[in-house]
Amino acid sequence: MVTKIVLTGGPCAGKTTALARIIEHFTSLGFQVFSIPEVPTIFIQAGMNFLTENKALFRSAEKAVLDMQLRLEEHFMAMAEASAKPALVICDRGAMDISTYMTPQLWDELCRELGTDTDTLRNTRYDAVLHLVTAADGAEAFYIGQNTMRTEGIEKACELDRRLIGAWEGHPHLRVIGNNDNFENKMHRVLVEISNVVGVPVPIEEERKYLVELRGEVPNAVESDIVQTYLCGEEGEELRLRKQSWKGGLTVCTLNRKKTLSPTERVETERRVDYNQYMSLLRQADPQRADIVKHRRTFIWEGQFFELDSFVSPCENLNIMEVEGMRSHEEIKFPPFVRILEDVTGNLSYYNYHLALKQ
Repeated sequence: MVTKIVLTGGPCAGKTTALARIIEHFTSLGFQVFSIPEVPTIFIQAGMNFLTENKALFRSAEKAVLDMQLRLEEHFMAMAEASAKPALVICDRGAMDISTYMTPQLWDELCRELGTDTDTLRNTRYDAVLHLVTAADGAEAFYIGQNTMRTEGIEKACELDRRLIGAWEGHPHLRVIGNNDNFENKMHRVLVEISNVVGVPVPIEEERKYLVELRGEVPNAVESDIVQTYLCGEEGEELRLRKQSWKGGLTVCTLNRKKTLSPTERVETERRVDYNQYMSLLRQADPQRADIVKHRRTFIWEGQFFELDSFVSPCENLNIMEVEGMRSHEEIKFPPFVRILEDVTGNLSYYNYHLALKQ
């Protein structure tokens, strides 16, 4: 079994440390781990200046970067498939990262010339995308202390961070890992997310959930509409079929499986399904549960990643905000445009699986 994962993020996000932790942790679990280096850095070290005003040189270089990214991945995937062990291929940035440094028109041209397209590169080429939020958003003191030689300021670093997230929006397993009050917790979340992808049991951790009232516009939010159907499964197993749609016509369907192994441990996996598979799986819908329909806003505030769900059915006028990857002792920096009504973490009445129960 080979799993390919992109590790991305804005400046000073912790990718170098995360890569070292991934290699150490999963090698100790018996995986063959390959790490593909950041391709644009190879070009910069070879003498390429991507700030050049020579448009022909810039175009040629960006095409070469994308071509090398794809070829390196293909070669490492072949090596991983030849391994006798389960293998992880970790990409220090992926193909869609390259798109954020050029116009959409140029990106489409280069993709066509290399025989590919955005949908393939974003949605089907990688098993998961982990975005580590830049320290410039929520950990400014660390960013400044570690980046005396960087040319980008805090605002530009945050803007680049948002563009990178936007480039990957729509991938069925995009996870945004924010800046918690402890860097070790950020690294722990990386290992947990990869464990979920490869099916390694992990400790059960509660998502922090809050009943909220929206008091204003959510800045820089990515909005989508979700239809969630629960399927019949084995005892101790939760099967969730989701169709998620974004503006512009992008729709992604996924099947999520949670299997509880003990009161403290579970396995969670998620995979993309095509539309025909989605329609077929709908026949296995749990007759005791209604579809969950909701509008989602995802955003970063003070370096922390939030999901704000406004329910359409079976509940109305219900807004639940989640913060993933936060330990019980960690402080959450709540945004001013939401009013916290109640902490409902652990209250099963406000979890989707129970909200879906028919009366």
